[in-house]
Amino acid sequence: MRLKLQILLITMLLSRLLNAQTPEQVYAYVNIYKFLAVSEMQRTGVPASIILAQGIHETGAGTSDLVIASNNHFGIKCKSGWTGQTVFHDDDAKGECFRSYALAADSYRDHSDYLSQTPRYAFLFKLNPEDYEGWAYGLKKAGYATNIRYSQILIKLIEEYDLEKYSLIAMGKLPAEQPGEGTLAKEMMRESLQGFTDTSDQRPVPAASYPDGAFSINAAKCVYAKAGVSLLSISNQYDIPLAHLLEFNDMNQEDILANDQVIFLQRKRKIGFTPIHIVQQGESIYTICQREGIRYENILELNLLRPGEEPAPGEKIYLQTTAGTKPLLRNAASLKTAIPSS
Repeated sequence: MRLKLQILLITMLLSRLLNAQTPEQVYAYVNIYKFLAVSEMQRTGVPASIILAQGIHETGAGTSDLVIASNNHFGIKCKSGWTGQTVFHDDDAKGECFRSYALAADSYRDHSDYLSQTPRYAFLFKLNPEDYEGWAYGLKKAGYATNIRYSQILIKLIEEYDLEKYSLIAMGKLPAEQPGEGTLAKEMMRESLQGFTDTSDQRPVPAASYPDGAFSINAAKCVYAKAGVSLLSISNQYDIPLAHLLEFNDMNQEDILANDQVIFLQRKRKIGFTPIHIVQQGESIYTICQREGIRYENILELNLLRPGEEPAPGEKIYLQTTAGTKPLLRNAASLKTAIPSS
């Protein structure tokens, strides 16, 4: 009997060790996603420290089967109102339905929106955003997770890896960090999280969900404008010279917007949130610039592209460091001007 108990305890210990993330994996995860967490806190008020701690825990620092299969960083199940892509994964029960995302950034946005728009979490937004303990205990109280130690796990991650500083950065109480040089380990981690898209899987780009009014992408203020809106009206509404608005959005003339799109109210950044963007069917360099909040000329330079050259679906577009080689281009006959006239 004692021998069986010892074997059981050893088995449980080994299982925990095999499933636990290493410090190196945690630091790699934080380095990749800290900018997303800061931006989401600025957009919705969910503390960056909480966002990162939940992401680390829910994904095993980017190593879980669920995140690799679906880019779902926060273990959000389908729920009744979800109309996007899904995957099935064993959790509290076998074969449960989980949300699936084209990009990790979509998962981060959906998580922030889920917390900020679900009534049972409303009381959390009355807390001091620096009160990560209050948030951790509040999430458990509101039913985010079934693990009785969920709050303690988040608090331990925040304190052990100094995640609170990212909330302070979002609040302007600490200077912002700049993305550093990418490493092979970071790139490998990014690819596993990204759910690498094979060029044979040519699905349309999922429609992104944006809030009403001004919000931020890559720490640059923007709005989501509908087709038929004039740039001049946006210029007047936000008291920004039209010439500046055109420059911020890599446009070359005033016109009525032909399509729904993000319009930046500030100059976009020279580098992106995350190291790599995987091109989806229907995307162009211009739409990637607007989705990632990066300047058109910079994304061309980083990827060894010339104006008008468009990458094929499934290709990697580098957002922080220079690509080793130019991405494979779409068929020359299908190339279109990258910058629209409106």
